[in-house]
Amino acid sequence: MIHVCYCFCDKTGRYAKFAGTSMLSLFEHTKSEVTIHILHDNTLTDDNRDKFSSLVNQSSQLIKFYNLDEICPNKLAEIAELIPDLEKESVTIGTFYKLLIPQILPTDINKVIFIDPDTIINLDIAELWQTELEDKVLGVVTEAENGTDVNKTFLLCREDYVQEEDYFNCGVLLMNLNILRGEEETITDGIKFRGENSQYKFLDSTVLNYCFSTRTLKLPTKFNSLVRQERTGEGQEVGEKIYHYAKGKSRMGLDTKDPFNRLWMNYFMKTPWFDLETFGQLYKTVQKIRNDLKSSSTKIVKAMPGKMRVFFVEPEKLENIKEFFEIKNHEEIILAESSKSIPKLIDTMKNYRGMCLFFIMTEKFLKKGFPFDKLKKAGFAEYKDFVKGWTLLPGGSFDSYPLIEAM
Repeated sequence: MIHVCYCFCDKTGRYAKFAGTSMLSLFEHTKSEVTIHILHDNTLTDDNRDKFSSLVNQSSQLIKFYNLDEICPNKLAEIAELIPDLEKESVTIGTFYKLLIPQILPTDINKVIFIDPDTIINLDIAELWQTELEDKVLGVVTEAENGTDVNKTFLLCREDYVQEEDYFNCGVLLMNLNILRGEEETITDGIKFRGENSQYKFLDSTVLNYCFSTRTLKLPTKFNSLVRQERTGEGQEVGEKIYHYAKGKSRMGLDTKDPFNRLWMNYFMKTPWFDLETFGQLYKTVQKIRNDLKSSSTKIVKAMPGKMRVFFVEPEKLENIKEFFEIKNHEEIILAESSKSIPKLIDTMKNYRGMCLFFIMTEKFLKKGFPFDKLKKAGFAEYKDFVKGWTLLPGGSFDSYPLIEAM
């Protein structure tokens, strides 16, 4: 029997579909018997629980549910207390549920494969299951193996807590439960470390790497292949791998010209989550986007009479922006190229207050979200003094992942 574990908190009720899609892909490629273990909390709805059971039963496999709000509420409260900045993060406490697997699963289970819900298993999971861990705590795929600039991305490496070649991704883990059950104090120390050092922006990844980076068995990339890296490769052919649709450029979307979007959608369409309600939710979300664009266009038109245009744009995008907006020679352009660019923009806005409409053409500035708070603090208002110009661009800048999230 192969044991596989998924963990999540589902505040919107719309995250379960990712786990369900991943499970279906696993079942379609695996010949062996599999027991799915789901660690969840009170956010798992009865409807989603029924859909999981239906999907597993149709595949003649087994599933077990573990409600952590009922099983270990004190432990969850302890984690929340140790990580005071958790509520400020874009993730939920569910990201820590994987740390509780050794204590939650029955003691007669010696090892388990943990898999993030945002994955597609395009191989027989028995290949990973048969890997012998011996005295290693975890079987992992390192970030370096996936082409990540580890030292640049992870502060834990820059500060020498973890060697670059050892830092691993936590999306797929082969867990040695025999050893991990004796490491509860080690893991708690790791949680405390992260709680006391909020500069490490990654949560469970920081904890597990801090605790176990030197005690892992390094696995081939195919067991946790980041879609971001696959998309930059030549050919972009789908192979026998576990594809991890992590954040950013790894996320799945609706553009079916992308083979990895097609792969995910192929399985999602066969799950119980792909139904009339899904279409209805998708329609409502698209309608909202349409209405928002219409509203934005109307507000821009109203704001423009008698005003000149000024563009804040990155140098590498300048020629395309000039062509698209048909920028005239007399219209001013401020280049978004350094930390000095924002003060220059604000000074220019002050000098031309009421006379110009500023088109902000960069959603990200110096790898962070554009600091609109600084414009508002200086007394400028959207659609009166500035607009988010990139939303008016066609094609490439549109991220359809939020539509999938909303389904």
